[in-house]
This record gives sequence, structure tokens and C-alpha cells, in this order.
Amino acid sequence: MNRSLRCSLFVGFLGIAIVSPVFPVPHDSSCVSLHIFSFYRCTYDTWFKNRTFWFKERMALRPSVFPQESEKSNGNCMEAKQSQTASVASEDPLQNLHLASQEVLHKAQRSGRSRCLQCGGSRMFYCYTCYVPVENVPTEQIPLVQLPLKIDIIKHPNETDGKSTAVHAKLLAPNSVSIYTYPCIPEYEGKDHEVVLVFPGPQSISIKDVSFHLQQRMESKSRSKTDDLDAPPFKLKRTEVEGGSGLNESLHKGPALKRVVFIDSTWSQTNQITSDERLRELLQVELKTRKTCFWRHQKGKPDTFLSTIEAIYYFLVDYHSDMLKEKYKGQYDNLLFFYSFMYRLIKNAKDSGEKTKPKLIH
Repeated sequence: MNRSLRCSLFVGFLGIAIVSPVFPVPHDSSCVSLHIFSFYRCTYDTWFKNRTFWFKERMALRPSVFPQESEKSNGNCMEAKQSQTASVASEDPLQNLHLASQEVLHKAQRSGRSRCLQCGGSRMFYCYTCYVPVENVPTEQIPLVQLPLKIDIIKHPNETDGKSTAVHAKLLAPNSVSIYTYPCIPEYEGKDHEVVLVFPGPQSISIKDVSFHLQQRMESKSRSKTDDLDAPPFKLKRTEVEGGSGLNESLHKGPALKRVVFIDSTWSQTNQITSDERLRELLQVELKTRKTCFWRHQKGKPDTFLSTIEAIYYFLVDYHSDMLKEKYKGQYDNLLFFYSFMYRLIKNAKDSGEKTKPKLIH
């Protein structure tokens, strides 16, 4: 309210206060009352008009401020949502997997341990020695995953079967996965251009560089074969001469990764296997950008040291994107069918304040 309007109201009220006692208004006289009413009405109309004009001026200035406040509010809302999404993702890194229904596992968890139909052992979900689901987990309700590569898993003899995640791969991709107990190792001699070993180390490379290094090895073999063909005829076997050109053609078709080797062992026991001469010549690959969420992660080791099933899964995802150059659409997510269920089961047990972890397998 401006100063002139305040003065007008003050004078008006003062005048009424003076006129009323000095000039009493008789009940039958309406003239003075009419003048007083007119004065009140005029004063009120003036104040109301000025007030309305002042309010409109203020509102005319507000639109330039409101959008900024609205944008700021929307920005804060988006930041809160993104923060909440990031928080949820960090709490459950496996939440976006495209998995088959896990209802069969929920039912098995509620009913408890069951019998293995092959060895008769009492197990939860599956038998880790026979690599088959137990009686209360129907085989037809377990997803089967088709893999683009063959997987060989070399298991340390001291690795506890019930704690190993390697069996998950065998259960879910039985046609592509083989498990060997060290010192039993397949023969890889002469196949180092199509087989790689997934294991971190000073000589390991990224999966993006696998094609380049395999190509170099193939070209080296091609040159070696050509040198043999240039040797004197009496030093060559007939089968080598006849099959030489075919080998050269196959080598020049480009790198073709066919098999991947993984080691299933505690990190303190891996050296015995990785130093074996049968694996020494294989190209070593490290998954440097992936982080584990394994509930038995070993203290003192970086979070890029993965469990066996995590390593298999993430290698195949990166292989699909970086080597096949195709968009990944969840084709191998069901490799984590058991793993993701156990992860959430243990996490929920921890969150509910239980002091002991549920025994899932033993």
C-alpha cells in the first residue's frame, strides 16, 4: 500500500472519529449518515483499486521467475530420480537381467532340501557332483542357454564343490560347458590361435584386442606352413603337401575363437594351474571393467576379480559386442539364473538382520 493511500485512510477514519461525537446523528436524520457512508465507500473503492493495480503489477513481473523455479524444481526431481535409480542399481547390480521365471527356485527354497535322482544325495536346488537339478526342481523348468563358444573349466582339486559357481554353467549350458579337475586338462597344443585363457595377469589383454592377437598367431602359423612347403620334397610327407593349401586358406579366413578356458579355484591356489605348461602358451584375457557382486569375495583382492560364473557371463557379453560386433539383447543372461537368485536370497537375509547366512547347498 502506497503512502498517499495510507494517508487517505487515516484522514478518513480520523474524520469519522471527530464528527461522530460532535455531531450526533438523530435516528430520523439520514443526510449525515449518507455523507458518512459515501465517504467510507469512496475511501474503500480507492484503496481496492490501488491494491488491485499493485497486485497486477507484481503478477506481471512474476512469470519470468516462475518458469525458473519450475525448471529448478523439475531439475531437482530428475536428479532425485536418477540418484534413486543409481542407488537401486548399486544395491542390486543384477536387476536388469532378462531371466526365465525363478518361481521354481522359490518353491524349492520353501520346501527345503531334496534328493538327487542320480546319486541320492540331499541337496538344495541342484546336485553339484552330478550336475543335475534335484527332485523338486523339474529339469524342464530350468532354462537352457545356447553359447557361441565352447567353455572349458579347470577346477582345482581342493575347491569345495558346494561353494563353486562353475556348476551353474554346466547346468544351464550342458552342451557347451565341460568341467575338468586338475591335473586333468584338455590338449590345446597347436590350437593357441583359437583358444584363450581368461585370467588376470601382467601379460593379459583386453577382450577388444583378442581378434588382433589371434590374427597374428594365425598369420605366424601360415608363414610357418609356407616355409615347410618350400623345403625339399623329400623332407615333406605326402599328407602335408596335399593338405597344405587348405590349411593356408583356413588360416587366412580371419580369427575364429572357438574355445575359452576358465579356472575355478580360490585365488591363492590358481598359480599351480596357470603355470602349467599346457596352458602357458594360451593367450590370456582379463575382464578389466567388470566388478563382482559375489557374496564370498576374498578379502584383499580387487573387485574386478570375478567368480567363475560371473567371468563366463561377462566374457560372453563382451565377446558378443566387441568381437561379433552385434548388439547384446540378453541372450546369455540366464547363465546367472541360479547366481542371481542366491545373491538376492543372501542379500535379503543380511538386510533382515540375520547373523548367519542361509546354507544354500551344503
